[in-house]
Amino acid sequence: MSAVMKEKNWIKIGSLNDIPRLGARVVETDVGNIAVFRTAEDEVFALRDKCPHKGGPLSQGIVHGKRVACPLHDWKIHLDTGMAVAPDEGCAASFPVKLEDEVIYLLPVASDGCPNNS
Repeated sequence: MSAVMKEKNWIKIGSLNDIPRLGARVVETDVGNIAVFRTAEDEVFALRDKCPHKGGPLSQGIVHGKRVACPLHDWKIHLDTGMAVAPDEGCAASFPVKLEDEVIYLLPVASDGCPNNS
């Protein structure tokens, strides 16, 4: 693990292969459940596991491109920002992730892009 990761309290999640392509895993943290997603292109994103609409578990949604569809009401959420796709409005807090040598690390501090980090 790099010195930068140790300094910022990154959490080792596991291997990239622990998450199926177009799938997700839930990580329980002190700040709540965080869904870690893997795209078809092996990009990794992390969002609060709570849809901004009715709180549905985003980790159980369908990943397509860089979006996830909430399993409750089919709201589409951008994986990179956590913002709902228009015309829907709202935001699921996003979290920094890093991939080093096929190992996923998560920083359990929400990004500033989501109002109130909901």
